Amino acid sequence: MIRSIVIAICSVLALSAVGQPVLRVGAKHFNEGYILGEMQALLLEDGGYNVERKFSLGGTAVCFEALANGAIDIYPEYTGTIAAEILRGAVPATYDSLNIYLKAHHDLHISRPFGFNNTYALVMLKTAASRYGVHTISDLRTQGAINLGLSYEFLKRQDGWQALAPVYGLQQRPVGLEHGLAYQALRDGSIGVTDAYSTDGEIEHFGLVLLTDDRSFFPRYEAVSFYRSGLPEGAIRQLDKLTGTLTAGEMQALNAKAIFEKTGYGQIAYDFLVSKGLIQRKTDEDRRTSMWSDLVRHTGEHLLLTVIALLVSVVVAVPLGVVVYRLPMASRAILYVTGILQTVPSIALLALMIPLFGIGALPAVIALFLYALLPVLRNTISGLTTVDPALKKVAIGMGMNRWQQLRYVEFPLALPVLLTGIRTAAVITVGTATLAAFIGAGGLGEFIVTGLALNDSTLILRGAVPAALLAIVIELLFEWIERRVIPAHLRRRSL
Repeated sequence: MIRSIVIAICSVLALSAVGQPVLRVGAKHFNEGYILGEMQALLLEDGGYNVERKFSLGGTAVCFEALANGAIDIYPEYTGTIAAEILRGAVPATYDSLNIYLKAHHDLHISRPFGFNNTYALVMLKTAASRYGVHTISDLRTQGAINLGLSYEFLKRQDGWQALAPVYGLQQRPVGLEHGLAYQALRDGSIGVTDAYSTDGEIEHFGLVLLTDDRSFFPRYEAVSFYRSGLPEGAIRQLDKLTGTLTAGEMQALNAKAIFEKTGYGQIAYDFLVSKGLIQRKTDEDRRTSMWSDLVRHTGEHLLLTVIALLVSVVVAVPLGVVVYRLPMASRAILYVTGILQTVPSIALLALMIPLFGIGALPAVIALFLYALLPVLRNTISGLTTVDPALKKVAIGMGMNRWQQLRYVEFPLALPVLLTGIRTAAVITVGTATLAAFIGAGGLGEFIVTGLALNDSTLILRGAVPAALLAIVIELLFEWIERRVIPAHLRRRSL
């Protein structure tokens, strides 16, 4: 029931002004994913379709889960990744083999390749490779002193380190780190080798060399559009315009623009498509409107996630707090369980939601609800248990039953503490909701996550500042509510 309500609310919000459903374009959390996802979105918009961007999704597993469950309709993917990571080697990484298998087993499709092969590779600084005499991956076998720092996804992928190391007989114990930080670690000398995509913009800029895959471990990673069945034929034709339009050198240059020239990925994708004659040029006014509409939409998504999670936590925690207050023996166990939930790292809790509820608004709301539960529950119990016992005796002496005592004496006196708990939960929820972008729930976190991936402080601030303002507004709102519903002498007592 909850899932249906959340999906219905999100569907209503996703309707355009004329009531048409939106085509949802996803993208993984890295430069190239954003650029290619934006190209797909712009092509669809140029074809007259309404598009919702769900960028900054965690990784391959999250994106595929979103596509398979209908949370998104399209996202850019690579044939090698589909074959090795998603289909676990069930079929070769060729267009025909993949399309036949995906249609039969998942009701999904891929487009013709965009034109470039973005293979995985291991990279080193050219100076370090020359000093150690390392030119191929096999050469690392005799270089145990070289530290490896690999992205977390590559460490666990089917076509990643766990399979690569036995093939080449590598004995190193790599450390895990965020892909965007690996290049800085190479330059600082903290690590000697990292994994890379062959079209990464940093390769040329930092003077890196790709180690030759001399045992042909990696398959070809042809960039394609990965989409659901039922996509309109016109939309498929728009996506097919990318077929054969991008070379590896062009993609590397586009990635470098995002990283070193600080050009927004939307601008990069737009300029490229216009230069190729694939979309019509927009006016500056249209593009400014799009930027502001994105900000408004993400703020609305963020607020919706926060409000739903907070309301559900209040509806659950307040009655539960009353029950626990009446049954003191249960209080320790219940508070212990909710306290444990509070200690689980937020990103881990969001990840745990994916196998149970997929991605999108529902798992984000559930995770946020669990985080908001403890402060509301604890303050409900604290407020009720700290009511002056003498006042309780007076209520009993007046002939009030237990319900009347709670309604007319205990609950009003506990209200200041209860509102403090709800206020705390609201602020926590606003901040934690920024991480919901990792599982496709949108919100202001999408700007922050994208800005971190692109090392773009402007994008980070575009998400962080509105989130901070929302927290301030919520603080002021609760202060106003407290002044309206709590007598002055009780407000002073609660401080």
